[in-house]
Amino acid sequence: MARDTTDTTPLETRDQLIGTMSGGCKPKEAWRIGTEHEKFGFYTKDFSPVPYEGENGIRALLEGMQEKTGWEPIVDAGNIIGLASTDGSGAISLEPGGQFELSGGPLETVHQTCRESNRHLSQVREVAEPMGMGFLGVGGSPKWTYDETPKMPKSRYDIMRAYMPKVGSGGLDMMHRTCTIQVNLDFSSEDDMRRKMNVSTRLQPVASALFASSPFTDGKPNGLLSWRSDIWRDTDNDRAGLHDFMMADVFSFEAYADWALDRPMYFVLRDGKYHDCTHVTFRQFMDGALKDELSDPVANMGDWTNHLGTLFPDVRLKSFLEMRGADGGPWRRICALPALWVGLLYDEAALDAAEVLARELTVQDVRAMREAVPAQALAAPAGKRTVGELAKDVLSVSRAGLNARGKLNSEGGTEAHFLAPLDEVIALGETQAERMLTQYASSWDGEIDHIFEEWAY
Repeated sequence: MARDTTDTTPLETRDQLIGTMSGGCKPKEAWRIGTEHEKFGFYTKDFSPVPYEGENGIRALLEGMQEKTGWEPIVDAGNIIGLASTDGSGAISLEPGGQFELSGGPLETVHQTCRESNRHLSQVREVAEPMGMGFLGVGGSPKWTYDETPKMPKSRYDIMRAYMPKVGSGGLDMMHRTCTIQVNLDFSSEDDMRRKMNVSTRLQPVASALFASSPFTDGKPNGLLSWRSDIWRDTDNDRAGLHDFMMADVFSFEAYADWALDRPMYFVLRDGKYHDCTHVTFRQFMDGALKDELSDPVANMGDWTNHLGTLFPDVRLKSFLEMRGADGGPWRRICALPALWVGLLYDEAALDAAEVLARELTVQDVRAMREAVPAQALAAPAGKRTVGELAKDVLSVSRAGLNARGKLNSEGGTEAHFLAPLDEVIALGETQAERMLTQYASSWDGEIDHIFEEWAY
């Protein structure tokens, strides 16, 4: 999200909580595709990270992008921390370590999504190149240590930085040293949401394997193919990761609301100030736990919306579903990720076929797959076969779904061609991570700086 919500409507009934999600139900013709991607900025002269301040820092980049796009600045405690389009068609935001994120607008086709990403990357390049900046598309920061990584001046991140080490080993690295590609998709009803949640949660590790691109940490191989996926194995697992009830046949908006109510909060926003609320759950907040700490202790709709945005399951439910399993990657992957999930979830016959694949996997299979994918990717077990074998069938179903949608470009092609980078992974049996490791051991001669030349946008 580009900015936190400040809807002051008081929360008076449980139905309001559930309605935040159920209110997203819309007819199929109104379904849209919202794609987000993050990238690491670096200075091309020495491959060092870009700090916030300075003549050629992140602040200056945002100011340059404001001039280029005409988008409105998002300001926190006097610091520009993002941009928002005036028509609601997109936003630019900063992740804690300076990762530069585009949150795309709600679009009808993957063709439009790809044009949107290309336009954004072109604009970023126009502004950044004169400043000596480049951008890298991978899932994990390959060179800079945590201490070397810049920290962005965003108030909510200060609260998270203090809290994360208390609840897991990977939180600070997740915040500052990872990048993702994510797609947000719609549903028509509670049953449709349930089916999509079940399928996408069970198959999320397949996406993690196909998009694995984080094999380096602190300038050397880390022994993994998706370090980012490994980090999510121990990042505040009370609010993150894989949760069995989300794969249940009886999963509902109500069940998710009840789960969210009992997760610890991060913050409450009052009069532009963030208050640390990590010591209470949202249910306790609603029951008056902060009456002695806030001048306005009554929970409101903005508080609930913000809370839902600080929960991190593998598939997140708001008024839409967010697919959160993929590493960041090169520009073709930005188009491939939405294509994969749109093909699986937006055509009824494809969703039926995807359900069959997902049902091959027990909850225990999914959990074992998720545990193994960071190190093994395509070779990880997926029930009675490997993730690579399952991924081949998943791509076949997605391709059929995209072709059935019949959304054509000007040359008469369907959205299915956007799956090409993933078809290549399966054909070669090699993830981006494995390709980079081969380069590191051969043409790069063990020098990590080459990654900024070969894999930059």
